[in-house]
Amino acid sequence: MTDATSFLFERLHAVGLTDVAAVEPVTGGLAATAGLARRGDGTSVFVKAFGEPPSGDVFAAEAEGLTVLREAGGVATPEIIFADRDLLVLSVLRPRPATEAFWEQLAHALAHLHTTTRSPRFGWHRDNWLGRRQQVNTWNDDGYEFFAQHRLLRWLGERRVREALDAAGRAALERLCDRLPELLPVRPACLTHGDLWAQNVMATPDGRPALIDPAVSYTWAEVDLAHLWTTAPPPEAHVFFDLYAELTGLDHDWRERMPILQLRQHLAVIAQFDPDWGAADILRATLAPFRRRPKDQPSGHGVSEVLRGRPGVRPSA
Repeated sequence: MTDATSFLFERLHAVGLTDVAAVEPVTGGLAATAGLARRGDGTSVFVKAFGEPPSGDVFAAEAEGLTVLREAGGVATPEIIFADRDLLVLSVLRPRPATEAFWEQLAHALAHLHTTTRSPRFGWHRDNWLGRRQQVNTWNDDGYEFFAQHRLLRWLGERRVREALDAAGRAALERLCDRLPELLPVRPACLTHGDLWAQNVMATPDGRPALIDPAVSYTWAEVDLAHLWTTAPPPEAHVFFDLYAELTGLDHDWRERMPILQLRQHLAVIAQFDPDWGAADILRATLAPFRRRPKDQPSGHGVSEVLRGRPGVRPSA
């Protein structure tokens, strides 16, 4: 075994899972070390741990998120076998099939989650984690204020974000936050996955869509939609978006809003990863129209007018 898999093997035995015979590495995760552990009875479990855990209950929060998505939202998630501060053990899922039918099923599942879990407030009963950084979920009755304070401006204190944005860029982000009620329509809060890019979509053993690695909260449904839309989903996913829009009654302008909503994820990526896969460039391009002072900005224009012609608005599908 490699150093990483030996580390996982030792963690599993330390918590009493002594029937684990071997651990194979798994790629794709960005924050933790992960592997497939083969047990004595021939079955396998998925395991992940942090070599240097963040100072918080990351895995307990993740386990809670998986549970609430399944129990409250009706979305398939892996079974939780063990969770503590240092280790998370889950049942094994399958890679998602490369079929349009699978993505149609996901559209129905996500639409059900977003339309049946509405809340009068934005937030969550506790803070949780987006990668290795804390996701602040303080309750708020105002969705615009919640998104501005806890999903955008909270990242300005991170070192890498400060390096990516000059003073004018930081001021532009603040101006964008001030204009959120003008740029985004009023929407209710609902239970969201919170980190819904294509890599976090898998399949159950019988082939149904299943979700992993959540950072749940009650916020706008389009936060989940934006993450899928802007992170290069596979070609067969194209059927998902129109069907989801139909099932949830989205207006025709929803695509124009995706760059604004996805700023939260670009900021989180910049804060945690180097290289940042172009997130800083997209962030600066999206903020460019807001670098002007308010007296120089036209009022009453929607997001499409503000962002028209800007790079990084729509990568695929």
